[in-house]
Formats: sequence, structure tokens, C-alpha cells
Amino acid sequence: MSKEIIHALILIFTVVLTFIFPKTNLAQYDLQISALLFILLYLTKKFIISKNVYSRLIESVVFTLIIMGIVNSTGGLSSPFFFLIYFLLFSLSIILEPVISITTTITLIIFFLLNLPANQDFKTLMPIISLAFITPFAMFLGQEKIEAQKSNLKNQKQKEETFLFLSLILKNHLKNIRDAAQNFVGDHQLEIIKKSAARMEKMIEKFEEEK
Repeated sequence: MSKEIIHALILIFTVVLTFIFPKTNLAQYDLQISALLFILLYLTKKFIISKNVYSRLIESVVFTLIIMGIVNSTGGLSSPFFFLIYFLLFSLSIILEPVISITTTITLIIFFLLNLPANQDFKTLMPIISLAFITPFAMFLGQEKIEAQKSNLKNQKQKEETFLFLSLILKNHLKNIRDAAQNFVGDHQLEIIKKSAARMEKMIEKFEEEK
């Protein structure tokens, strides 16, 4: 099972849990639970899991639990904090994978519709519709982050190759030229200098063509 599918399933389960939570007796302790989640997140990142994919997954789950807990505990679609879901979708797309914003949005829409009272007008449905429209932007932002990371890795690789080229190849030919110049007594050393310079020129041209 791919990493994206595992992350999507975990986030779907998390969203479902946030819709069940307000209907339980634990709903009255939502502030205490939110504070506990932040403490657990801090302790986990500080002492257990370093900055890797598991750390980002834990962050996503905690933020989803807290934001959706706040929204569902303060009125759901009519909550004054509904806008926090937009930030959540953008955050999930950046922290994890862009496709996560789609699966999370679909899950949110389904459960908001299931919990919607009958005979609602279009104005009530507007927040749900807005989620569908905001998702492509969240995906685009997440994809841009991935492209930026790939570009940074490519630039880093090019720098490493350039350094290797300069340190191992050109440095060796420069040493030959220096030794020949210091011990110059005739045409033999001059020929060494000419050959080394010619090789250096060809290598630089080849290196530039490959880049």
C-alpha cells in the first residue's frame, strides 16, 4: 500500500472521528482535549520522532482533530470558525501530499451532508460548495511545493557535480601545468602544458554542454 493511500485513510478516519466526537460525553472537555493534543504533539516531536514523514503525519492528524473539533463543536456549517477548514486543507496539501486535500474534502462534504437537516436552502449549502472550489487551489499549492523541492535537489546535485569536477579533474591538470612550469627546461614541459590546457578546455566545454 502506497504512502499516499495510508495517509489518506488515516486522515479520513480522523475526520470521521471529529464528527462523532461532538455527540459523545467528551464534547464538554473539548478545550482540555485540544490542549492535551498540543502537549502530546510537542512531546512526540521533541523526544520520540524527529522531523520526518511520521512527524508530518502526526502534525496533520493533530491539527485536523483540533480544527474540526472546534468547527463541529461550535455549529458545524454555521460555525464562525468554519474558515479554519480552508487553512486546514492548504496545510494538509503542503505538509503531506497534494492528493490528501481531495480525499479530505470529499470526506468532509459527505459527512457535512449526512449531518445536514432536511429542506435546507442554497445559502446553507454554500460552505460545502466552497470546500469543493478551494480544493484545487490547495492541490496547486502542494504541487508547487513539491516542484520547488525537486528544483532545490537538482540545484544541490549540480553544485556537487561542479565541485567534484573542479576538485578532481581540473585540479589535477592545473597541478600538471604548475609542475611543468616550475621545472621548465625545454619543449617537453611546454608540450605537457599545451596538452593539459587542451584537455581542460575540452572538459569545460563538455561539462557546459551536459548542463
